[in-house]
Amino acid sequence: MDLRENKITLGELWDNPNSRAVFQKRIPMLAKHPVRGAARTVTLEQLRDFLNGWVPGMLINGVMQELKRL
Repeated sequence: MDLRENKITLGELWDNPNSRAVFQKRIPMLAKHPVRGAARTVTLEQLRDFLNGWVPGMLINGVMQELKRL
């Protein structure tokens, strides 16, 4: 999947069933979070920076790699 240098939005990723499945599998708390609808315009880069303080870097890198393989 072309992540457009991590500028792709979460809305675009969640609208794609394959990338949505990556989030549901790897970061289920994010897929169920109540502000999910409001976060549709957040870029993957912004999400990565935000999650960096909350989840291990290996998890974030794994998600990024899996999305790139789609």
